[in-house]
Amino acid sequence: MENKLEVWKKAHDLTLSIYLLTKQFPKEELFGLTSQIRRSAASVPTNIVEGQARQHIKEFKQFLFIAKGSLAETHYHLYLAKSLAYLNEERYLFIESQIISIKMMLAKLIKSIG
Repeated sequence: MENKLEVWKKAHDLTLSIYLLTKQFPKEELFGLTSQIRRSAASVPTNIVEGQARQHIKEFKQFLFIAKGSLAETHYHLYLAKSLAYLNEERYLFIESQIISIKMMLAKLIKSIG
């Protein structure tokens, strides 16, 4: 599946980064933080593509807001993982920069559709 929206591509890349990162998390987190951060990250591109498939622009916008909320949730989970020393500062900053970029792109897209 390929999507023409650049924000979707960036969100998909973020999801891949999160999946790779969480492979290193402790096994006892598999059904805790690992599962939560993976689900919230995957929710971002999922909501973008689901909203895009809707009939009305108002619905698309609502799904973009949901994606933005999932992105904020992912950002917190990432911060929590760093606080628990599951990842180093360099890795945290790399993924955080992806999150910030996507957040700005979502805000711009939401504004552009009114």
